[in-house]
Amino acid sequence: MKKVFIAGGVSIDSIIYLPEFPAPFPQTIHECRFNETIGSTGSGKALNLCRLGFDVNLHAMIGNDSYGRKAIEQLQHPNISFSYDISPDGTERHTNLMNANGERISIFTQNIPENPEIGYQQFIPMIREADFVVINLSGYSKKILPMVKEMGKPVWTDLHDYDGQNPWHSDFVKYSDYILLSSDNLPDYRPFMMQMMDEGKELVVVTHGKKGSTGLGKDGKWIEVEALTNFELVDSNGAGDAYFSGFLYGYSMGYNILKCMQTGSTAGALCINSPLLFHPELSPDAIESLCRKHFSNY
Repeated sequence: MKKVFIAGGVSIDSIIYLPEFPAPFPQTIHECRFNETIGSTGSGKALNLCRLGFDVNLHAMIGNDSYGRKAIEQLQHPNISFSYDISPDGTERHTNLMNANGERISIFTQNIPENPEIGYQQFIPMIREADFVVINLSGYSKKILPMVKEMGKPVWTDLHDYDGQNPWHSDFVKYSDYILLSSDNLPDYRPFMMQMMDEGKELVVVTHGKKGSTGLGKDGKWIEVEALTNFELVDSNGAGDAYFSGFLYGYSMGYNILKCMQTGSTAGALCINSPLLFHPELSPDAIESLCRKHFSNY
């Protein structure tokens, strides 16, 4: 099994499902579908990758509270080793408003400290043993980035809805070798992708939800892959992390960027068909079978 180390990104989310986002005036909404479950980008990647043949070593910060215990419980899997430091502010929590199109408004109702006092030396063996290192967006994980580079390991990161300018992301942009992100806040994404390749990145992939994804590698060729839209939308939470996981699965198999984007699209489509951050039937066989079914050039 390939080993992956993932740093950062565990929360407990309150998810509110509405036909449409509330209009901007005071009101009472009497009925809605509601769920409280594990969330965030580290959880999403770990719960997908463990089902795709990876031995996952996940580290995050959680609180010494009922939400932290819930996170530990929901991350139980034979292929996940979850280690954590205690956040004095409690477990990270989000409130997500979802509309019928799968669009989301995410409100961070409880954050972890930006610069916690934790022992960073604990990550050295985790990095050393990993075949892949994924550093997610969080304050504490920024300090792990130079450690990974000093150890000669490439960095994978997910910039999510980065707008191409926010200085908070600059360390992740600087240190990462493999970058995935969404075009939600970056509609003019091609110049950014070309800039990243000019700066020596290995590849950049931008996802567009229902409109598919765009990839660019060292050969300078643009790659477009359609989204699989014939899967029923149950919950779009975690779709980006599922895409990332499916892409990394393809990369671990030695596939080219096109096939990696196809495996990513397939994992993302499976995810939206489930109320969880992953699809219960996700497996390498499921990915391969669906890719052969839906992509004529797979």
